[in-house]
Amino acid sequence: MRTAETVLNIIRNRGTRGLPLEDVYRQLFNPDLYLMAYGRIYRNDGAMTQGMTDETVDGMSMEKIKRIIEALRFERYRWTPVRRVYIPKKNGKTRPLGIPTWSDKLLQEVMRLILEAYYEAQFSDHSHGFRPDRGCHTALTAIRRHWSGAKWFIEGDIKGCFDNIDHQVLLSIIAEKIYDNRFVRLLGGLLKAGYCEQWKYNPTLSGTPQGGIISPLLANIYMDRLDKFIVEKLIPDYNRGTERRINPEYNRLNVKYNEKVRRKGWKAGREMRELRRTLPTRLPNDPLFRRLKYVRYADDWLLGFTGPKAEAEEIKERIKAFLKERLKLELSEEKTLITHATEGAARFLGYEIRNQFSLHTRKVNGRMALRIPAEVINAKCNQYVNQGKPAHRSELLRTSDYEIVMRYQREFRGYVQYYSLAQNLCWLSRLQWVMSSSMLRTLAAKHKTSVRTQQRRTESTRKTPHGQRRCYQVTVEREGKKPLVAYFGGIALKYKKSAILEDQPLKPISLRPGPDLISRFLAEECEICGSEKRVEVHHIRKLKDLNQKGRKEKPLWVRYMAARQRKTLVLCASCHDDLHAGRPLRSQRE
Repeated sequence: MRTAETVLNIIRNRGTRGLPLEDVYRQLFNPDLYLMAYGRIYRNDGAMTQGMTDETVDGMSMEKIKRIIEALRFERYRWTPVRRVYIPKKNGKTRPLGIPTWSDKLLQEVMRLILEAYYEAQFSDHSHGFRPDRGCHTALTAIRRHWSGAKWFIEGDIKGCFDNIDHQVLLSIIAEKIYDNRFVRLLGGLLKAGYCEQWKYNPTLSGTPQGGIISPLLANIYMDRLDKFIVEKLIPDYNRGTERRINPEYNRLNVKYNEKVRRKGWKAGREMRELRRTLPTRLPNDPLFRRLKYVRYADDWLLGFTGPKAEAEEIKERIKAFLKERLKLELSEEKTLITHATEGAARFLGYEIRNQFSLHTRKVNGRMALRIPAEVINAKCNQYVNQGKPAHRSELLRTSDYEIVMRYQREFRGYVQYYSLAQNLCWLSRLQWVMSSSMLRTLAAKHKTSVRTQQRRTESTRKTPHGQRRCYQVTVEREGKKPLVAYFGGIALKYKKSAILEDQPLKPISLRPGPDLISRFLAEECEICGSEKRVEVHHIRKLKDLNQKGRKEKPLWVRYMAARQRKTLVLCASCHDDLHAGRPLRSQRE
């Protein structure tokens, strides 16, 4: 039996060369792929969340993997409908989310590993969403570096993209490269598995599974057709010329200037030199020069066009027709905008994008500027404000000072890291002041003291690569250990020309022997009693769940997990049943 790495490397090589993939379904019989998939997703918060059954990652065993493979071998595997819940959005609306069962999650991850290994090399370089080594920052960096000279922005928005993906179109796209009807049928069964809401079954007639592990990849495979249409059809049609022609007005003035300087000297051409600086060297509206740039992140895409607005409108209509005829998707007329690059600004991935010019140069192209919209900063500040003033947060009053400061620092650091490419990153200083005031008010409300008292108590300095920075600090002393220190502040609000924000873990879990879960799992030995019969893995959501109140003496398994700082414990089936039933484990009874 080949290892998971060997299988994926073979598939990856065929994808790199653009060769079709055959006999994919048989790869689902490889237990090593399931171990790799398990190692990648068992840490997810949703792994302990129940779907339509009671099954979660807790109790994972080789028997489950064997049952899944056995069902697949005889084509008896059936996808379970997902449990649908609704998550609130920032605008007050809700977003549906499907929660699959654990077995379905595991099989989806195996299929995702196979499909990603094959398709990743074939995806367009203009696509940045849900891909290894790519993310929001790589998409924004590509715009800043390569879009100079854009005159019009075409912002694309598709109505309910992920909910309206046509199943037949998606399966036909996959069947073009994957010559395995059993694999395609299995994927079709996943798409049509349906969902349950309030214990009522509803079929899924379109769209990818909400909350499914494989859904982002399927959406990328689907939207890759749009990438290819724009790159292979629209960009060649609208790109014209190698460079802008010389501006004749500037050329004539330059000839006169040189002649005057030659006859009367350098000082005599001062006025003409000042006039020359106001003219671009190249034609700003050269009819023989066109450029079209493109970038996409998931279902959000942006085009930068150098040319007249009439042609920008034509490009928009061609994309609209392609989406409707080929992908059966519809553009949102309200959100698909054409914006002047210098007089207005486009919105993409939470940034404001515009083409800006310097007053001291006469470059015709200008430079792309990434900025934080003022509305974004106002919205962030409003989260910590009540009646126009920074306010305390009632939900944090029962937590420790350390957790309060860490919570504010994590949130502020997240804002700074995401907007680190913005030229006006210093605008976040206003948000920093609002958050620090809210934090001090929260500490004051908890201890029933004044804000000034908490300010004096927590004020400190912190050494950073940019020098000493003022901050607020809380220290928790621990006997025999290093103290826990939480900071708020000490982050330099300096613009960065390059930054990477990873969307997902990029390195696969190693299967080599070591202290990792997979090695302990493959040892097939109970870590409590030493039994080798029906080994399962016990999972908990968080280590703090081990601190069970009301117990004078902690059970052996709790002390064992707490001492090793692990959220997993490999047990035999008997010990695992005893643990959940609250009975003493075998080693304790003996």
